[in-house]
Amino acid sequence: MFPNFESIPSPNKKFKTTPMDRSFDHLTEEIIFAILDHLHDDPFSRKSFSLVSKSFYAAESLHRKSLRPLHSDRIPTVSPRYPSISKLDLTLCPHVEDSFLISVSSAWKTTLRSIDLSRSRSFSNVGLSNLVTSCTGLVEINLSNGVALTDAVMKVLAEAKNLEKLWLSRCKSITDMGIGCVAVGCKKLKLLCLNWCLHITDLGVGLIATKCKELRSLDLSFLTITEKCLPPILQLQHLEELILEECHGIDDEGLEALKRNCKRNSLKLLNLSRCPSISHSGLSSLINGSEDLQKLNLSYGSSITTDMAKCLHSFSGLQSIKLDCCSLTTSGVKAIANWRASLKELSLSKCVGVTDECLSILVQKHKQLRKLDITCCRKITYGSINSITSSCSFLVSLKMESCTLVPREAYVLIGQRCPYLEELDLTDNEIDNEGLKSISKCSRLSVLKLGICLNINDDGLSHIASGCRKIKELDLYRSTGITDRGIAAIAGGCPALEMINIAYNDKITDSSLISLSKCLSLKALEIRGCCCISSVGLSAIAVGCKQLTVLDIKNCVNVNDDGMIPLAQFSHNLKQINLSYCSVTDVGLLSLASINCLRNMTILHLAGLTPDGLTAALLVGSGLRKVKLHLSFKSLLPPSFRKYMETRGCVLYWRDKAFQDKKADEPYC
Repeated sequence: MFPNFESIPSPNKKFKTTPMDRSFDHLTEEIIFAILDHLHDDPFSRKSFSLVSKSFYAAESLHRKSLRPLHSDRIPTVSPRYPSISKLDLTLCPHVEDSFLISVSSAWKTTLRSIDLSRSRSFSNVGLSNLVTSCTGLVEINLSNGVALTDAVMKVLAEAKNLEKLWLSRCKSITDMGIGCVAVGCKKLKLLCLNWCLHITDLGVGLIATKCKELRSLDLSFLTITEKCLPPILQLQHLEELILEECHGIDDEGLEALKRNCKRNSLKLLNLSRCPSISHSGLSSLINGSEDLQKLNLSYGSSITTDMAKCLHSFSGLQSIKLDCCSLTTSGVKAIANWRASLKELSLSKCVGVTDECLSILVQKHKQLRKLDITCCRKITYGSINSITSSCSFLVSLKMESCTLVPREAYVLIGQRCPYLEELDLTDNEIDNEGLKSISKCSRLSVLKLGICLNINDDGLSHIASGCRKIKELDLYRSTGITDRGIAAIAGGCPALEMINIAYNDKITDSSLISLSKCLSLKALEIRGCCCISSVGLSAIAVGCKQLTVLDIKNCVNVNDDGMIPLAQFSHNLKQINLSYCSVTDVGLLSLASINCLRNMTILHLAGLTPDGLTAALLVGSGLRKVKLHLSFKSLLPPSFRKYMETRGCVLYWRDKAFQDKKADEPYC
C-alpha cells in the first residue's frame, strides 16, 4: 500500500509505535489521500497530519504536489521526501544558482509542471537550459521581474516545447529577437504576459501572433506597440483575453483600418484602460467581430458619450464594464441603459458626472447587477441608494466609499433590500448604528469596511457581531466611537475573522487584543496609533493567533521588548511588521528577526535601537527581503555590510522622515 518506510527520511520527531498507530495502517491509500485533499495545502493541518504516524507521514510525502521553500539550499534535503512535486514556487528564494536548478531537474524530472522564478536571481542560461530540457513536462514558467534576462535566455527557453503559460512581466532587456525565439519554439503557448517589456515592438508581437495559434490570453500592457500588430492578434481563433493597458501607440486613426479586415473572433475580455487616444471610433473598429465579448475595461480613458456607448449596444453577452475615472454624460448613460446586455458588474469609481438620475437610469435597466462600485461619486444622495437597492436586490458587492452626501437613513435600505451582500465598503460615510442594525441582516457578509465612520459605536458593532457571523475582513480605521466592548462583540460573534483594522482608535486597549486572541484564523492586525495598547495585549495575540502574517503596531509607544519575545516564540508565520515609533530596543528586534518567515520590516524611529543591534538583527533575519530604515543609520552601517545584505536578497530602503511626536494625525495609507 505504501513504500517501505526506510526509503523515506524520518521526521525530526521520533515516533513510538502505539496501538493507535497500527490501526491507522489499515486505512487504504485512497482514503488517506482523500483526507489530505480536504486539507487544501494548509501547512498547519498537513504538518499535524504527518506527525500522527509513520504511515501518515509517508502518505503526506507522497501526496504533496506543491512546494514553496523558504531557502533554496534546502531542496537537496527535502526532495527525496517529496517525490511527486509538480508545482515549485520559489518566490521566497531571492538567489537561485544554476546548481539549484540542476538539482531540481534531477529530483522532479518527470513530475515538475510549473515553476515560479519571478523573485529569483543569480541563475544563468546553463541552469535554465538544464531545467527546460530535463523537465519535458513543464507547462508553466514565471520569469517576471527578470530585468537582467536577455535574448540569450529566451533562446534557451524556446526549448520548452510543451510550455503553455509564460510570464515575462518587466523583463525590460528582452527584444523582438528573443521573443521571436519563444514564438518559434513554444508553439503550444496559451497564456503570455509581456507587460512592461519595453523593447518589444510590433515585430515581436506579430511573430507571437503568427506562430502561437493556441493563445488564449495575451497581456501587452505598457508596450510601445501600434495598431500594426493587431490584425494577426485578432485572427487568433482561441484568443479570449487581450490586455492593452496604457498602449499609447494605439489610436483611432490606426484602428480604422481594422474595421475592414476583422473577422469574427473569440475575444471575451478586453482591457483598454489608460488609453485616452481611443474614442468611440477606435473602440468600434477594435471590437468589430468580438461578438462573445463579456468583460470590458475602459477606465481612465475617453469620455463616455452617446457614440461611445452606442458602439456596444449589440453586444448581448457583455457582463462587466469598468469606467473608473471616466467622464460620464447623461446621454451616454441613457445609451448604456438601452444595451441589449444585462450587466452583472459595473464600476464607476471616481467617475465625473455620476448623479442620482444617472444611477437610477442604469440600475432600472441592469437589474441583474451583482457588483457595483460607486466609490467617490460625491454627488449622489438618498435617491441613488433607493434606486440601487430597489432594483438590484441580488447585489453581492457594493463599494461606495466617500459618498458623503448620502444621509444616514439611506443605509437602512441596504440591509432591508440586499440580503445577498458579501462585500460592503462604506468607508468615510454617514452611516450610524441604525444602519448597522439593518445591515446585520446581510448574513452572508464577509468583507465590511467602516473606516472613518464617525457616527457608529459599540452598539452598532454588536448588531454586526450577532448577524454577520461570516465576517472575515473588518475595517474600523479611525472610527473613533469604537471601544473594547465593540471589539469583544466582534471577536465573540465572528469566529472566521482573518483581518481587522482598528488603527488610530484611542479608546482601544489591551482588552481588545485579549478578545481578538480568541480569533484563531486572524492573519492581519492593524493597530497603529492605538496609544493605550501595550505588550500585554500583543503577547495575547502572539499566543492565540498562530496564523498571524501581517502586523502593524506603528506608534504603539507602550509596546516594548516584552511584546517582541512572545511574537518570536509563537508567531512563526509572521511575514510583515511595522514597529516604527515603538519602544523596542536591540533585544526585542533581535528576537523578532529570528522568525524564519519574516520578510518585510519597517523600523523607523526606534529610540532604543543602536547600529550594533540593527546589524545583529539583520544578520539573524535570514529570510528578510525588504527593510525600511531611517537614513541616519546608513552612514553607521559599513558599505561592505550593506552590499552583503543586497547579495543575500535583502533590500534596505532609506527614509529621511522627521520624527513625529503625535500619534493620530497621519493620513490613511
